[in-house]
This record gives sequence, structure tokens and C-alpha cells, in this order.
Amino acid sequence: MHAFVDLFTTDYGLMSIGGIAFMLGMGVFFLRYFFKHMREDEAAHKAHPSV
Repeated sequence: MHAFVDLFTTDYGLMSIGGIAFMLGMGVFFLRYFFKHMREDEAAHKAHPSV
């Protein structure tokens, strides 16, 4: 319980929450970005299979 109090009330705890949230957000962004471009590349390949 003391760990949660430190996490939400101290400057280093709040910075940790911010860093974790930022990294999770980056992970979601990159997954969406990669999957979007993979779908575009697949569609382009199906449109021009000789390349």
C-alpha cells in the first residue's frame, strides 16, 4: 500500500506514471502505424504482383 501512495503522491512516482503512459502510447502508435503500412504494401503488391 505504501508503494501506491509513493507512486501517486511523489514527484518521482508521477514521473514514472508519465513515462509508462508515454511508452504505452508510443507502442500503440507504432503498432497502428506499422499495420497501416503493411496493409497498404499488401494492397499495392496485389495490384501489381509482377514487382
